[in-house]
Amino acid sequence: MADAWRRITDWLQTHAPDSYAALRAGASSAAVAAVESDLGAQIPVELRTLWLLTAGDEGAQGWGCLPGNQALMTLDAARALYRMKRDAQVSEDALNSGRPDEARITVWKATWIPVVALGPSDDSSGLYLDASTGYLGRWSRYYEAPDEERDTLVTYLEEMADMLESPALAPWDKPGLIGGTLVWLSSIDPALEDRWQPLTD
Repeated sequence: MADAWRRITDWLQTHAPDSYAALRAGASSAAVAAVESDLGAQIPVELRTLWLLTAGDEGAQGWGCLPGNQALMTLDAARALYRMKRDAQVSEDALNSGRPDEARITVWKATWIPVVALGPSDDSSGLYLDASTGYLGRWSRYYEAPDEERDTLVTYLEEMADMLESPALAPWDKPGLIGGTLVWLSSIDPALEDRWQPLTD
């Protein structure tokens, strides 16, 4: 985890200083422990390591630095979303008690820790880390069923680092720059495409 994040931040510092400046400093061990206590769920070691390196992404010009211009959630945002989703699950569980097994609805499991949001100020969808399996999953407020990405947080960040270092090999999104900001092509406003500069190897 530390190596993957170092590769990303080294690249951002050199090529996209605005995106680099939008990253929060690492959280303290006490702050991470407080989130863990508040959630009542064990924070996996890879997420704990990441939060100690950076406590979230404030976004540069509205874009997060992760693929799809998504943003690493702050600890407070992750805590608030977790509470909201778990409260929704409590309500759903009351209804599930009268439903057959195949019709029961899972809104949010206790082991799901929110990690990535659609954007720095948009938590309508994103990625969670399942503490019980180590895999990422996708969630949305738009009633789509959650689904596993079958990717670990470490692998996700390693793939991002690979795409930044070798953009021609980027398999599922294309990194580029608008000024000093990293912007991924898949989620850019078409009106801004003429300002977007693709990366070269």
